[in-house]
Amino acid sequence: MNWTLEVIQIPVSDVDSAIAFYRDQVGFILDFAMGEGEGRLAQLTPPGSGCSIQVSRQQSGSAPGTVHGMQLVVSDLRAARRELIGRGVDASPIMFFGMDGVQRTATDDDDLNNSGFVSFTDPDGARWAVQQITDRP
Repeated sequence: MNWTLEVIQIPVSDVDSAIAFYRDQVGFILDFAMGEGEGRLAQLTPPGSGCSIQVSRQQSGSAPGTVHGMQLVVSDLRAARRELIGRGVDASPIMFFGMDGVQRTATDDDDLNNSGFVSFTDPDGARWAVQQITDRP
């Protein structure tokens, strides 16, 4: 039996601002938006992903900015970071996490497969990581 992760709920202070951030800046696809006021809800999906996020003020029961540790995976981290920066996202420098446990800013010579990460936060403070995986060990 397959168990698939399909939706992650992210509490936000303003659904329309969250839509603008995730759709227009991060590049997620808006699946739907519905409701008004406190009951407003939107679902967005990263391109190519089988898992979506739902942003709302009430759904999760948690405060905006309290969700951390969501992770996106891309095949080209350098290009993904350029895209995020180009869309106005305050993305971190690329970090390299070596097999020896050393963490440092990546260089152009680093092989980022499974070792390269970029991070960003949404307007409410929810933290995201973007990892490059081109080949799984």
